[in-house]
Amino acid sequence: MNKTADNYWTDSRLTTQQPASRALPLAGPARELSRELIGTRAEVRRRGGIIPSWALFTMIMLATFALCMSVTMRTHAGMRAAGQKVEQSRADVQTLSNANESLRREVKRLREDERAIESAARTRLNMVRPNEVVVPVSE
Repeated sequence: MNKTADNYWTDSRLTTQQPASRALPLAGPARELSRELIGTRAEVRRRGGIIPSWALFTMIMLATFALCMSVTMRTHAGMRAAGQKVEQSRADVQTLSNANESLRREVKRLREDERAIESAARTRLNMVRPNEVVVPVSE
């Protein structure tokens, strides 16, 4: 049980292992250069890999932040579009209300005022009184 928690036991075991036969052997200078940059397998394993843990944590935090920002921006864009639709609907309702009020006034005028009724009949329906003579005038 003690050996599983001992990192040095694992590292010393890795250094004593032979390289796998299926791995491609590197040329001498290239192998030395890679060991200078990265380190031996045991050193890499001791460090926890090539990428430090703080870099992984930072990448995860940045990805989470980017995801949250994209969701927030999309939501705000949707809210702006909905707000514009609401304003357009309000303007349409106001226009229709004004038109309805105008029609109500005209209906009231036509029901109560006889001169308005006669004027509407002459202009809209081309009606005349029985004792009137129509003289067409060409322009």
